[in-house]
Amino acid sequence: MFKFLKPAPHISRMDEEKIDSSYKRLRWQLFLGIFLGYAGYYLVRKNFSLAMPYLVEQGFSRGDLGVAMSGVAIAYGVSKFLMGAVSDRSNPRVFLCLGLLLSAAIFLFMGFVPWATSSVTIMFVLLFLNGWVQGMGWPPCGRTMVHWWSQKERGSVVSVWNCAHNVGGGMIGPLFILGMGWFNDWRSAFYVPAAAAIAIAVLVFVVMRDTPQSCGLPPVEEYKNDYPKDYNAEHEVELSAKEIFKKYILPNKLLWYIAFANVFVYLLRYGVLDWAPTYLKEAKQFSVDKSSWAYFLFEWAGIPGTLLCGWMSDKVFKGNRGATGLFFMGLVTVATIVYWLNPAGNPTVDMLALIAIGFFIYGPVMLIGLHALELAPKKAAGTAAGFTGLFGYLGGSVAASAVVGYTVDHFGWDGGFMLLIGSCVAAMVLLALTMLNDTPANKTKREEKMLKPTLASASA
Repeated sequence: MFKFLKPAPHISRMDEEKIDSSYKRLRWQLFLGIFLGYAGYYLVRKNFSLAMPYLVEQGFSRGDLGVAMSGVAIAYGVSKFLMGAVSDRSNPRVFLCLGLLLSAAIFLFMGFVPWATSSVTIMFVLLFLNGWVQGMGWPPCGRTMVHWWSQKERGSVVSVWNCAHNVGGGMIGPLFILGMGWFNDWRSAFYVPAAAAIAIAVLVFVVMRDTPQSCGLPPVEEYKNDYPKDYNAEHEVELSAKEIFKKYILPNKLLWYIAFANVFVYLLRYGVLDWAPTYLKEAKQFSVDKSSWAYFLFEWAGIPGTLLCGWMSDKVFKGNRGATGLFFMGLVTVATIVYWLNPAGNPTVDMLALIAIGFFIYGPVMLIGLHALELAPKKAAGTAAGFTGLFGYLGGSVAASAVVGYTVDHFGWDGGFMLLIGSCVAAMVLLALTMLNDTPANKTKREEKMLKPTLASASA
Protein backbone atom coordinates (compact mmCIF):
# COMPACT_ATOMS: atom_id res chain seq x y z
CA MET A 1 0.00 0.00 0.00
CA PHE A 2 1.18 3.54 -0.83
CA LYS A 3 4.19 2.16 -2.70
CA PHE A 4 4.22 5.35 -4.78
CA LEU A 5 5.28 7.25 -1.63
CA LYS A 6 8.39 5.16 -1.01
CA PRO A 7 11.79 6.86 -1.33
CA ALA A 8 13.36 6.66 -4.76
CA PRO A 9 15.98 3.88 -4.90
CA HIS A 10 19.69 4.68 -5.03
CA ILE A 11 21.22 4.33 -8.48
CA SER A 12 24.77 3.82 -9.67
CA ARG A 13 27.05 6.76 -9.06
CA MET A 14 27.64 8.96 -12.09
CA ASP A 15 31.08 9.79 -13.48
CA GLU A 16 33.14 12.05 -11.21
CA GLU A 17 33.48 14.82 -13.78
CA LYS A 18 29.69 15.20 -13.95
CA ILE A 19 29.03 15.35 -10.20
CA ASP A 20 29.76 19.02 -9.56
CA SER A 21 27.70 20.38 -12.45
CA SER A 22 24.82 17.99 -11.71
CA TYR A 23 24.81 18.87 -8.02
CA LYS A 24 24.73 22.61 -8.73
CA ARG A 25 21.95 22.29 -11.28
CA LEU A 26 19.82 20.00 -9.16
CA ARG A 27 20.21 22.09 -6.03
CA TRP A 28 18.85 25.17 -7.82
CA GLN A 29 16.10 23.03 -9.31
CA LEU A 30 15.17 21.50 -5.98
CA PHE A 31 15.23 24.82 -4.17
CA LEU A 32 12.78 26.15 -6.76
CA GLY A 33 10.59 23.09 -6.16
CA ILE A 34 10.43 23.32 -2.38
CA PHE A 35 10.08 27.13 -2.43
CA LEU A 36 7.20 27.19 -4.91
CA GLY A 37 5.67 24.07 -3.41
CA TYR A 38 5.57 25.45 0.12
CA ALA A 39 4.35 28.84 -1.12
CA GLY A 40 1.56 26.93 -2.87
CA TYR A 41 0.48 25.36 0.41
CA TYR A 42 -0.01 28.81 1.90
CA LEU A 43 -2.24 29.82 -1.00
CA VAL A 44 -4.76 27.30 0.33
CA ARG A 45 -4.32 27.46 4.10
CA LYS A 46 -5.55 30.68 5.71
CA ASN A 47 -8.13 31.81 3.14
CA PHE A 48 -10.91 31.42 5.71
CA SER A 49 -9.67 34.54 7.51
CA LEU A 50 -10.59 36.71 4.52
CA ALA A 51 -14.03 35.12 4.31
CA MET A 52 -14.84 35.62 8.01
CA PRO A 53 -16.07 39.25 7.83
CA TYR A 54 -18.69 38.13 5.28
CA LEU A 55 -19.67 35.15 7.42
CA VAL A 56 -20.08 37.45 10.44
CA GLU A 57 -22.51 39.50 8.33
CA GLN A 58 -24.46 36.28 7.68
CA GLY A 59 -25.02 35.81 11.41
CA PHE A 60 -22.12 33.66 12.60
CA SER A 61 -20.42 34.80 15.82
CA ARG A 62 -16.68 35.44 15.97
CA GLY A 63 -16.29 32.69 18.55
CA ASP A 64 -18.09 30.12 16.39
CA LEU A 65 -16.03 31.07 13.35
CA GLY A 66 -12.92 30.81 15.49
CA VAL A 67 -13.92 27.25 16.39
CA ALA A 68 -14.44 26.42 12.71
CA MET A 69 -11.07 27.94 11.83
CA SER A 70 -9.38 25.97 14.62
CA GLY A 71 -10.05 22.82 12.61
CA VAL A 72 -7.10 23.72 10.39
CA ALA A 73 -4.78 24.18 13.34
CA ILE A 74 -5.85 21.04 15.21
CA ALA A 75 -5.46 18.81 12.19
CA TYR A 76 -2.31 20.50 10.95
CA GLY A 77 -0.54 20.20 14.29
CA VAL A 78 -1.19 16.46 14.54
CA SER A 79 -0.66 15.86 10.85
CA LYS A 80 2.64 17.74 10.64
CA PHE A 81 3.93 15.58 13.49
CA LEU A 82 2.72 12.26 12.08
CA MET A 83 3.41 13.17 8.47
CA GLY A 84 6.95 14.12 9.50
CA ALA A 85 7.55 10.50 10.45
CA VAL A 86 5.98 9.31 7.19
CA SER A 87 7.91 11.88 5.18
CA ASP A 88 11.24 10.69 6.58
CA ARG A 89 10.53 7.41 4.78
CA SER A 90 8.87 8.82 1.63
CA ASN A 91 9.71 10.41 -1.71
CA PRO A 92 9.32 14.20 -1.21
CA ARG A 93 8.54 14.69 -4.89
CA VAL A 94 5.30 12.71 -4.59
CA PHE A 95 4.55 13.60 -0.97
CA LEU A 96 4.75 17.37 -1.44
CA CYS A 97 2.62 17.50 -4.59
CA LEU A 98 -0.05 15.09 -3.38
CA GLY A 99 -0.80 17.14 -0.28
CA LEU A 100 -1.01 20.36 -2.28
CA LEU A 101 -3.46 18.89 -4.79
CA LEU A 102 -5.70 17.53 -2.03
CA SER A 103 -5.72 20.88 -0.22
CA ALA A 104 -6.64 22.73 -3.42
CA ALA A 105 -9.48 20.26 -4.06
CA ILE A 106 -10.99 20.95 -0.62
CA PHE A 107 -10.96 24.71 -1.17
CA LEU A 108 -12.46 24.35 -4.64
CA PHE A 109 -15.32 22.48 -2.95
CA MET A 110 -15.73 25.21 -0.31
CA GLY A 111 -15.72 27.87 -2.99
CA PHE A 112 -18.18 26.33 -5.43
CA VAL A 113 -20.64 24.51 -3.12
CA PRO A 114 -22.68 26.93 -0.92
CA TRP A 115 -23.58 24.08 1.45
CA ALA A 116 -19.91 23.92 2.47
CA THR A 117 -20.20 27.22 4.39
CA SER A 118 -23.74 26.72 5.71
CA SER A 119 -22.88 25.67 9.27
CA VAL A 120 -20.03 25.78 11.77
CA THR A 121 -19.87 21.98 11.90
CA ILE A 122 -19.51 21.57 8.15
CA MET A 123 -16.88 24.31 7.96
CA PHE A 124 -14.95 22.78 10.86
CA VAL A 125 -14.88 19.33 9.19
CA LEU A 126 -13.74 20.70 5.83
CA LEU A 127 -11.11 22.93 7.40
CA PHE A 128 -9.96 19.99 9.54
CA LEU A 129 -9.48 17.89 6.40
CA ASN A 130 -7.59 20.75 4.80
CA GLY A 131 -5.37 21.09 7.85
CA TRP A 132 -4.58 17.39 7.72
CA VAL A 133 -3.33 17.40 4.13
CA GLN A 134 -1.54 20.70 4.82
CA GLY A 135 0.68 18.69 7.16
CA MET A 136 2.23 17.12 4.07
CA GLY A 137 4.01 20.37 3.14
CA TRP A 138 6.79 21.16 5.64
CA PRO A 139 8.27 17.68 6.29
CA PRO A 140 9.25 16.80 2.69
CA CYS A 141 10.81 20.25 2.31
CA GLY A 142 12.82 19.72 5.50
CA ARG A 143 13.89 16.27 4.30
CA THR A 144 15.02 17.76 1.01
CA MET A 145 17.07 20.51 2.65
CA VAL A 146 18.98 18.25 5.01
CA HIS A 147 19.84 15.86 2.18
CA TRP A 148 20.94 18.45 -0.39
CA TRP A 149 22.60 21.18 1.74
CA SER A 150 25.31 20.60 4.32
CA GLN A 151 25.19 21.78 7.92
CA LYS A 152 27.39 24.87 7.42
CA GLU A 153 25.26 26.27 4.60
CA ARG A 154 21.86 25.18 5.89
CA GLY A 155 21.10 28.25 8.03
CA SER A 156 21.12 30.61 5.06
CA VAL A 157 19.22 28.16 2.86
CA VAL A 158 16.49 27.59 5.45
CA SER A 159 16.06 31.33 6.09
CA VAL A 160 15.59 32.04 2.37
CA TRP A 161 13.31 29.04 1.86
CA ASN A 162 11.25 29.99 4.91
CA CYS A 163 10.15 33.13 3.05
CA ALA A 164 8.04 30.85 0.83
CA HIS A 165 5.15 30.91 3.28
CA ASN A 166 5.23 34.71 3.32
CA VAL A 167 5.12 34.77 -0.47
CA GLY A 168 2.23 32.31 -0.63
CA GLY A 169 0.34 33.63 2.39
CA GLY A 170 0.69 37.22 1.25
CA MET A 171 -0.63 36.48 -2.22
CA ILE A 172 -4.00 35.40 -0.83
CA GLY A 173 -4.95 39.07 -0.35
CA PRO A 174 -4.26 40.23 -3.95
CA LEU A 175 -5.82 37.03 -5.35
CA PHE A 176 -8.93 37.71 -3.27
CA ILE A 177 -9.12 41.28 -4.61
CA LEU A 178 -8.67 39.86 -8.12
CA GLY A 179 -11.42 37.28 -7.54
CA MET A 180 -13.79 39.92 -6.19
CA GLY A 181 -13.11 42.05 -9.25
CA TRP A 182 -13.73 39.18 -11.65
CA PHE A 183 -16.64 37.42 -9.96
CA ASN A 184 -17.91 39.80 -7.22
CA ASP A 185 -18.06 36.73 -4.99
CA TRP A 186 -16.46 36.51 -1.54
CA ARG A 187 -16.12 32.74 -2.03
CA SER A 188 -13.42 33.53 -4.60
CA ALA A 189 -11.16 33.69 -1.52
CA PHE A 190 -11.28 29.88 -1.76
CA TYR A 191 -11.38 28.91 -5.42
CA VAL A 192 -9.07 31.48 -7.08
CA PRO A 193 -6.03 30.62 -4.90
CA ALA A 194 -6.90 26.91 -5.21
CA ALA A 195 -6.64 27.10 -9.00
CA ALA A 196 -3.20 28.72 -8.68
CA ALA A 197 -2.14 25.98 -6.23
CA ILE A 198 -3.00 23.23 -8.72
CA ALA A 199 -0.81 24.84 -11.38
CA ILE A 200 2.05 25.09 -8.87
CA ALA A 201 1.69 21.41 -7.89
CA VAL A 202 2.16 20.34 -11.50
CA LEU A 203 5.30 22.46 -11.88
CA VAL A 204 6.75 21.23 -8.59
CA PHE A 205 6.31 17.58 -9.60
CA VAL A 206 8.33 18.27 -12.74
CA VAL A 207 11.33 19.79 -10.92
CA MET A 208 11.47 17.82 -7.64
CA ARG A 209 13.77 14.84 -6.93
CA ASP A 210 14.48 12.64 -3.90
CA THR A 211 17.92 12.17 -2.31
CA PRO A 212 21.27 12.83 -4.06
CA GLN A 213 21.92 9.07 -4.12
CA SER A 214 18.68 8.56 -6.07
CA CYS A 215 20.19 10.83 -8.77
CA GLY A 216 23.54 9.03 -8.87
CA LEU A 217 25.26 11.61 -6.66
CA PRO A 218 27.24 11.23 -3.41
CA PRO A 219 25.80 12.40 -0.05
CA VAL A 220 26.04 16.16 0.43
CA GLU A 221 28.53 15.68 3.28
CA GLU A 222 30.97 14.14 0.83
CA TYR A 223 30.25 16.65 -1.93
CA LYS A 224 30.78 19.72 0.30
CA ASN A 225 33.43 18.06 2.49
CA ASP A 226 31.35 19.10 5.47
CA TYR A 227 31.15 16.10 7.75
CA PRO A 228 29.49 16.17 11.17
CA LYS A 229 31.58 14.77 13.98
CA ASP A 230 31.97 10.95 13.81
CA TYR A 231 30.18 10.84 10.44
CA ASN A 232 30.19 7.50 8.61
CA ALA A 233 28.14 5.56 6.09
CA GLU A 234 25.68 4.46 8.77
CA HIS A 235 24.29 8.00 8.89
CA GLU A 236 22.74 7.39 5.47
CA VAL A 237 20.69 4.45 6.83
CA GLU A 238 16.96 5.12 7.14
CA LEU A 239 15.77 4.99 10.78
CA SER A 240 12.60 3.34 12.02
CA ALA A 241 9.88 5.48 13.58
CA LYS A 242 10.54 3.84 16.96
CA GLU A 243 14.25 4.70 16.83
CA ILE A 244 13.51 8.29 15.86
CA PHE A 245 11.11 8.89 18.75
CA LYS A 246 12.96 6.90 21.41
CA LYS A 247 16.48 8.15 20.71
CA TYR A 248 16.18 11.61 19.22
CA ILE A 249 12.80 13.18 20.04
CA LEU A 250 11.38 12.31 23.46
CA PRO A 251 14.64 12.56 25.53
CA ASN A 252 15.65 15.88 23.92
CA LYS A 253 15.16 18.63 26.54
CA LEU A 254 15.97 21.50 24.17
CA LEU A 255 13.46 20.19 21.66
CA TRP A 256 10.78 20.34 24.36
CA TYR A 257 11.72 23.94 25.25
CA ILE A 258 11.39 25.18 21.69
CA ALA A 259 8.21 23.16 21.19
CA PHE A 260 6.52 24.97 24.09
CA ALA A 261 7.94 28.31 22.92
CA ASN A 262 6.34 27.57 19.56
CA VAL A 263 2.91 27.48 21.23
CA PHE A 264 3.18 31.14 22.19
CA VAL A 265 4.96 32.29 19.03
CA TYR A 266 2.14 30.80 16.96
CA LEU A 267 -0.52 32.22 19.25
CA LEU A 268 0.83 35.70 18.51
CA ARG A 269 1.47 35.05 14.83
CA TYR A 270 -1.99 33.72 14.02
CA GLY A 271 -3.78 35.76 16.67
CA VAL A 272 -2.73 38.84 14.72
CA LEU A 273 -2.92 37.41 11.19
CA ASP A 274 -6.15 35.43 11.36
CA TRP A 275 -8.12 38.24 12.95
CA ALA A 276 -6.55 41.16 11.06
CA PRO A 277 -9.34 41.47 8.42
CA THR A 278 -12.05 41.35 11.11
CA TYR A 279 -10.21 43.57 13.63
CA LEU A 280 -9.30 46.20 11.04
CA LYS A 281 -12.85 46.32 9.71
CA GLU A 282 -14.60 46.43 13.10
CA ALA A 283 -12.18 48.44 15.25
CA LYS A 284 -10.28 50.54 12.73
CA GLN A 285 -12.92 51.03 9.98
CA PHE A 286 -10.75 49.60 7.18
CA SER A 287 -12.35 48.80 3.80
CA VAL A 288 -12.12 45.32 2.26
CA ASP A 289 -9.37 46.45 -0.11
CA LYS A 290 -7.33 48.06 2.67
CA SER A 291 -7.60 45.07 5.00
CA SER A 292 -6.64 42.69 2.17
CA TRP A 293 -3.55 44.76 1.40
CA ALA A 294 -2.73 44.91 5.11
CA TYR A 295 -2.88 41.10 5.17
CA PHE A 296 -0.52 41.03 2.17
CA LEU A 297 1.93 43.50 3.75
CA PHE A 298 2.02 41.59 7.04
CA GLU A 299 3.10 38.43 5.21
CA TRP A 300 5.56 40.03 2.83
CA ALA A 301 7.19 42.08 5.56
CA GLY A 302 8.24 38.73 6.97
CA ILE A 303 10.54 38.13 3.99
CA PRO A 304 13.24 40.73 4.81
CA GLY A 305 12.63 40.11 8.50
CA THR A 306 13.32 36.39 8.14
CA LEU A 307 16.45 37.01 6.07
CA LEU A 308 17.73 39.49 8.63
CA CYS A 309 16.99 37.08 11.45
CA GLY A 310 18.83 34.23 9.71
CA TRP A 311 21.87 36.46 9.11
CA MET A 312 21.88 37.77 12.68
CA SER A 313 21.49 34.27 14.07
CA ASP A 314 24.62 33.09 12.23
CA LYS A 315 26.78 36.23 12.35
CA VAL A 316 25.73 38.30 15.37
CA PHE A 317 24.49 35.63 17.79
CA LYS A 318 26.98 32.99 16.55
CA GLY A 319 24.41 30.25 16.03
CA ASN A 320 22.53 30.79 19.30
CA ARG A 321 18.98 30.43 17.98
CA GLY A 322 17.37 31.08 21.39
CA ALA A 323 19.09 34.44 21.90
CA THR A 324 18.15 35.58 18.39
CA GLY A 325 14.53 34.56 18.90
CA LEU A 326 14.40 36.36 22.25
CA PHE A 327 15.64 39.59 20.64
CA PHE A 328 13.09 39.46 17.83
CA MET A 329 10.18 38.56 20.14
CA GLY A 330 10.94 41.63 22.26
CA LEU A 331 10.49 43.81 19.18
CA VAL A 332 7.29 41.94 18.24
CA THR A 333 5.87 42.78 21.67
CA VAL A 334 6.46 46.50 21.16
CA ALA A 335 4.86 46.48 17.70
CA THR A 336 1.82 44.54 18.97
CA ILE A 337 1.22 47.09 21.73
CA VAL A 338 1.31 49.93 19.17
CA TYR A 339 -1.09 48.01 16.87
CA TRP A 340 -3.49 47.60 19.79
CA LEU A 341 -3.39 51.05 21.39
CA ASN A 342 -3.29 53.20 18.25
CA PRO A 343 -6.68 55.01 18.06
CA ALA A 344 -8.98 54.44 15.10
CA GLY A 345 -8.52 56.99 12.33
CA ASN A 346 -4.74 56.60 12.06
CA PRO A 347 -4.49 53.92 9.33
CA THR A 348 -0.85 54.66 8.53
CA VAL A 349 0.21 53.81 12.09
CA ASP A 350 -1.92 50.63 12.01
CA MET A 351 -0.32 49.56 8.74
CA LEU A 352 3.22 50.28 9.98
CA ALA A 353 2.58 48.41 13.23
CA LEU A 354 1.17 45.42 11.35
CA ILE A 355 4.15 45.47 8.98
CA ALA A 356 6.51 45.58 11.98
CA ILE A 357 4.80 42.57 13.58
CA GLY A 358 5.11 40.63 10.33
CA PHE A 359 8.74 41.73 9.92
CA PHE A 360 9.78 40.49 13.37
CA ILE A 361 7.53 37.46 14.07
CA TYR A 362 8.62 35.25 11.18
CA GLY A 363 12.23 35.20 12.33
CA PRO A 364 11.39 33.26 15.52
CA VAL A 365 9.05 31.02 13.50
CA MET A 366 11.92 30.18 11.15
CA LEU A 367 14.46 29.75 13.96
CA ILE A 368 12.35 27.22 15.83
CA GLY A 369 12.04 25.09 12.68
CA LEU A 370 15.76 25.43 11.96
CA HIS A 371 16.69 24.63 15.55
CA ALA A 372 14.54 21.50 15.41
CA LEU A 373 16.41 20.35 12.29
CA GLU A 374 19.71 20.88 14.09
CA LEU A 375 18.64 18.95 17.19
CA ALA A 376 18.19 15.63 15.36
CA PRO A 377 20.10 13.64 12.71
CA LYS A 378 19.01 14.22 9.14
CA LYS A 379 17.10 10.94 8.93
CA ALA A 380 14.90 12.20 11.79
CA ALA A 381 14.69 15.86 10.70
CA GLY A 382 11.09 15.75 9.49
CA THR A 383 9.92 14.20 12.74
CA ALA A 384 11.77 16.76 14.88
CA ALA A 385 10.28 19.65 12.91
CA GLY A 386 6.86 18.01 13.07
CA PHE A 387 7.18 17.72 16.85
CA THR A 388 7.60 21.47 17.29
CA GLY A 389 4.83 22.06 14.75
CA LEU A 390 2.50 19.81 16.75
CA PHE A 391 2.82 22.17 19.72
CA GLY A 392 2.71 25.34 17.65
CA TYR A 393 -0.48 24.47 15.82
CA LEU A 394 -2.30 22.27 18.31
CA GLY A 395 -1.62 24.78 21.09
CA GLY A 396 -0.86 28.21 19.66
CA SER A 397 -2.84 28.29 16.45
CA VAL A 398 -5.92 26.66 17.98
CA ALA A 399 -5.85 29.26 20.75
CA ALA A 400 -5.39 32.01 18.17
CA SER A 401 -8.57 30.85 16.44
CA ALA A 402 -11.01 29.70 19.11
CA VAL A 403 -9.71 31.27 22.34
CA VAL A 404 -9.07 34.70 20.80
CA GLY A 405 -12.48 34.60 19.10
CA TYR A 406 -14.40 33.88 22.30
CA THR A 407 -12.21 36.28 24.30
CA VAL A 408 -13.11 39.11 21.92
CA ASP A 409 -16.80 38.14 22.07
CA HIS A 410 -16.80 38.41 25.88
CA PHE A 411 -14.10 41.00 26.70
CA GLY A 412 -13.74 42.98 23.48
CA TRP A 413 -10.60 43.52 21.45
CA ASP A 414 -8.75 44.77 24.55
CA GLY A 415 -9.13 41.34 26.13
CA GLY A 416 -7.89 39.69 22.95
CA PHE A 417 -4.76 41.84 22.86
CA MET A 418 -3.99 41.21 26.53
CA LEU A 419 -3.94 37.52 25.64
CA LEU A 420 -1.55 38.19 22.75
CA ILE A 421 0.84 40.28 24.86
CA GLY A 422 0.89 37.53 27.48
CA SER A 423 1.88 35.02 24.81
CA CYS A 424 4.81 37.23 23.80
CA VAL A 425 6.12 37.26 27.37
CA ALA A 426 5.74 33.48 27.74
CA ALA A 427 7.59 32.87 24.46
CA MET A 428 10.47 35.08 25.58
CA VAL A 429 10.80 33.20 28.88
CA LEU A 430 11.02 29.83 27.10
CA LEU A 431 13.46 31.12 24.49
CA ALA A 432 15.63 32.45 27.33
CA LEU A 433 15.71 28.93 28.80
CA THR A 434 16.76 27.61 25.39
CA MET A 435 19.49 30.24 25.16
CA LEU A 436 20.89 29.37 28.58
CA ASN A 437 21.00 25.64 27.79
CA ASP A 438 22.37 25.92 24.25
CA THR A 439 26.01 26.31 25.33
CA PRO A 440 28.97 25.07 23.21
CA ALA A 441 29.64 22.28 25.72
CA ASN A 442 26.04 21.09 25.58
CA LYS A 443 26.07 21.28 21.78
CA THR A 444 29.14 19.04 21.65
CA LYS A 445 27.55 16.46 23.96
CA ARG A 446 24.32 16.51 21.97
CA GLU A 447 26.10 16.08 18.63
CA GLU A 448 28.15 13.19 19.95
CA LYS A 449 25.00 11.48 21.16
CA MET A 450 22.87 11.96 18.05
CA LEU A 451 25.65 11.22 15.55
CA LYS A 452 26.40 7.72 16.80
CA PRO A 453 23.87 5.42 15.18
CA THR A 454 24.20 1.86 16.35
CA LEU A 455 25.12 -1.13 14.22
CA ALA A 456 21.71 -2.48 15.10
CA SER A 457 20.18 0.57 13.37
CA ALA A 458 22.29 -0.06 10.30
CA SER A 459 21.28 -3.71 10.08
CA ALA A 460 17.63 -2.81 10.59
